[in-house]
Amino acid sequence: MVDWDGPLTEAFERATTYLAGLPERPVGPRATAAELRKALGGELPTGPSEPRDVIAHLAKGVEDGLLPSGSGRFFGFVFGGATPASLAADWLTTTWDQNAGLYAASPAAAVVEEITADWLVELFGLPRGTSVGFVTGAQMANFTGLAAARHEVLRRAGWDVERDGLIGAPPIRVLAGAERHDTIDRALRFLGLGTNSIVPIAVDDQGRMRADALHQALQDDGPQIVCAQAGNVNTGAFDLVKTICDLAHDKGAWVHVDGAFGLWAAVSPTLRGLVDGIDRADSWATDAHKTLNVPYDSGLVLCAHHEPLRAAMSIRAAYLIQDETGERDSLDYNPEFSRRARGIPVYAGIRALGRSGIAEIVDRCHAMARRFAETLAANGVAVLNDVVLNQVLVRFTNDELTRRVVRAVQDEGTCWMSGTTWQGKAAMRISVSNWTTDESDIDRSAAAVLQCLNQLQRA
Repeated sequence: MVDWDGPLTEAFERATTYLAGLPERPVGPRATAAELRKALGGELPTGPSEPRDVIAHLAKGVEDGLLPSGSGRFFGFVFGGATPASLAADWLTTTWDQNAGLYAASPAAAVVEEITADWLVELFGLPRGTSVGFVTGAQMANFTGLAAARHEVLRRAGWDVERDGLIGAPPIRVLAGAERHDTIDRALRFLGLGTNSIVPIAVDDQGRMRADALHQALQDDGPQIVCAQAGNVNTGAFDLVKTICDLAHDKGAWVHVDGAFGLWAAVSPTLRGLVDGIDRADSWATDAHKTLNVPYDSGLVLCAHHEPLRAAMSIRAAYLIQDETGERDSLDYNPEFSRRARGIPVYAGIRALGRSGIAEIVDRCHAMARRFAETLAANGVAVLNDVVLNQVLVRFTNDELTRRVVRAVQDEGTCWMSGTTWQGKAAMRISVSNWTTDESDIDRSAAAVLQCLNQLQRA
């Protein structure tokens, strides 16, 4: 008889203890790599161990090396947390252990993803019939959307890239803002287009692509892809997608929108203006593990054109049981073959929150970001950006002091945020993305930042 209760009970008790402690837990790892290796390492086990003991050993060993990114005072890397429903659904997803690549492998997973895809398209206000792929994160969402773009712009030029590859193909120009996210460059490397295919487009002081610069860079002939941005990773600024689509489509270009966290502004009645015209683009990338606060990993690619996405992603093989009646085979929409049913936690997250609950998270993160910025600014800290969504960018006098404040705040443990470089200068980047963050978290964190700053200035 298999003992499921022992290890699962141990895991449940450890998990709930961890979650209950997050509000007061110091926000940062407490162990060095050497200490973690000592706690977890040793010789390769020569025989079996009691499963519950293994779970207890693992949990104890990793405890001090965890970065508590689910805390309401974690402001680094645009990480979200996990809502109760999405976390519980993620546990069930692991328990059910479905391979969601084919309808035949898991009819339930396929139908859940189909329903969730329709909800997402409606939430974002995208064209009916938009296809949705469930991927690991915005990196693979950008890759997949740009793969569909690559297919379509080459097809229009009379080239079948899936059959003939890129050798001898017409060159593709990729027009992207100078402050684009690095996942665009990396996706182009994966796709064989290379970073030399990028035509950098000048941006304004907030990192928004300048429409006049794009207009000058667009050419009449040859395949072109324009990469717009909904939410700059440093400032949170949004490109003028409506104008970009007008310019790009007039030249026959495909428009892809990198909206890793910013696309969710579409759900908020008060912030939807930030994504005006977003529905006119051809493909979009976003994350559910950011603003929606679904557990990692959970990225989304959306494509307004069904055939380019299927042409770029789908595969046929004699041994596969692929549905012929129109049911969803997810491998037609993403680059993976075997994959977990990651649509299930997204389904639970949306169903538990509803449109109004998601909008409340978007609005609250924005309000908390503004509160953070206003508090620091009132105490003489330079705020470098217009706080349009959830990103705050600040600087403390010079590069050296700024970097020292970032390190001091991370070491102090009240909150955690990362450093960055903006327009050649060091800055602290504050990303408010967690569904639990409230006024008390902001006030405690701002006070900690100012205390660290004052201590460094006195020293």
